[in-house]
Amino acid sequence: MEFIFTIEFLFKIAAGFSVGFVIGMTGVGGGSLMTPILVLGFHIQPAIAVGTDLLYAAITKSVGVFAHHKHGNIKWKVVALLSMGSIPAAICSIFVIKYLNNAGINYDQLILSSLSFAMILTATFLIFRSQWHKLSKNEHFVFVKILHKKFTNLFTIFAGILIGTLVTFSSVGAGVIGAAFLFFLYPRYRTIEVVATDLAHAIPITAIAGIGHANLGTVNYLLLFSLIIGSLPGIYFGSQVGNLIPDAIMRRILAGMLLIIGILLIL
Repeated sequence: MEFIFTIEFLFKIAAGFSVGFVIGMTGVGGGSLMTPILVLGFHIQPAIAVGTDLLYAAITKSVGVFAHHKHGNIKWKVVALLSMGSIPAAICSIFVIKYLNNAGINYDQLILSSLSFAMILTATFLIFRSQWHKLSKNEHFVFVKILHKKFTNLFTIFAGILIGTLVTFSSVGAGVIGAAFLFFLYPRYRTIEVVATDLAHAIPITAIAGIGHANLGTVNYLLLFSLIIGSLPGIYFGSQVGNLIPDAIMRRILAGMLLIIGILLIL
């Protein structure tokens, strides 16, 4: 029994390292990779997987933010705008989750279907990002550019509301959905800047949502400890690799990940 426990513990550490590396390199992987691994690979109850993953994300992503901040990749003004919408949304969502649990309402399939569509759509945008840039410079789309500049801050806050709600309900969205909004709202940002800004914004949301889930009793602290042991070095090394990879390659890697995850969610 002790041997089995040790092997399982090592597998959880390895899972934490793998997901941490992906988070540091691309900003994606917290809920969209870790939650399926916990549910399918380790047969963890979905509610506990979500709650544990939220606290895991809050802790591990802090390491990636430190590395990205040293390289000047984080747009802190955008982080503040997103947080204006996401933090209140996360707090409200905790109360909604408590009500849904008491009422016995199942919302898992709806969230999975919505995220699958969003991931595939985001991947498509990343693949054709260069074409989007050419289109935005076309003089026939000046009106769209004016609207974009005038309402960017408002759209960013609204994006924060959507992200905060999705993350609290499913532990997925701080990386995938956040990157999608940032690529759309700030098309001139480099991929590494979008990744770093999205990563910094994810910390307060996942922390607040994770604490809320802890109060509901859906956090496994021993599981959390094993994942953190593996992910801390993984996310740091991933952040370093992210700065060495050219922007075009980073975009292809991120798009490929989103396509695979999106397809797996609907299978």
